[in-house]
Amino acid sequence: MAVARNVQEPAPRYHSPLRARQAAQTREAIIGAAIKLFAERGWAATTLPMIASEAGTAVDTIYSTFGSKSELLIAAVDVAIVGDDEAAPMVDRPDFALLGKGPRSERLRAGVRFTLGVYERSVPILKALQEAAASDTAARARLTQYDDDRRNVTAAGLALILGDTPPDETVDAMWALVSPEIFTYLTEGRSWPISRAETWFVHMSRSAIAKPTGA
Repeated sequence: MAVARNVQEPAPRYHSPLRARQAAQTREAIIGAAIKLFAERGWAATTLPMIASEAGTAVDTIYSTFGSKSELLIAAVDVAIVGDDEAAPMVDRPDFALLGKGPRSERLRAGVRFTLGVYERSVPILKALQEAAASDTAARARLTQYDDDRRNVTAAGLALILGDTPPDETVDAMWALVSPEIFTYLTEGRSWPISRAETWFVHMSRSAIAKPTGA
């Protein structure tokens, strides 16, 4: 005679919209604090207790949400670049699609303005990423990915601006010209206002796309 076993079914998982919103708000607060402090103090001088205090949460919450200080930095860099914590790639976003609207002169200025907006948000924390990359493997990999991603986004933006696939030489020229390094030289090193930098980048970009550099 078989003996019936009292098998207890696992309790169904309960999804709380309120809890999900609270978790999202906590994540947003942590990333906001990380962006602020990493940009102001750099990688080494910023500690997780500092970020937790700024965000109004606990250090254990940061670990449970992000895993490590370097992973938090990477998440903060990603948000600073695109402007939010959404998963959609930059090239799939509506504001990026605007680079393909209107006359070419307007598309070119829109592309420059879009790029400088990204730099205004992200250059300060990218300096922390560069600092971290000297000793942290994950940060070093993210920095390498950033350079690759920036060239890919440049190529996608140029395709919209030109209405055609751009030559590699043109992509390389624009990737080097409209770079965070030159943006920093002009706006920080020479104290140019953003409006002046935008006008200069548009002028130089117009020359760069006039014909392939190898012609």
